[in-house]
Amino acid sequence: MSDSPLSVSTTAPGTPLRYRLAVASRVLAALLGGYFVAYASTALLTVILPMDRLNRVVTASLLSFAVWCAAAVWVFAARSAWRGWWPLLAAGAAMLGWALLFRAAGTRA
Repeated sequence: MSDSPLSVSTTAPGTPLRYRLAVASRVLAALLGGYFVAYASTALLTVILPMDRLNRVVTASLLSFAVWCAAAVWVFAARSAWRGWWPLLAAGAAMLGWALLFRAAGTRA
């Protein structure tokens, strides 16, 4: 009966811990890094879009979902977990910096 194609082999080696940690890191990057980039893009777009305040906030908030999805796709398409993390952190910090700079300059009320 062990020759059946439906039998489960219990002798297969488990998944290495390093691989599991890399996947966990990518999941955290997609969740936390993606949220950071989505938040930063919302802050930046809310300041720079040429609309009235209500439309700026609604448009920026809706676009943030697309940004978060793109960030999650980016993380899992990257060759390594580090290559997934650092662009999200750099892009998020840059956008948040620009948003705070424009906000401090008083370009929008």
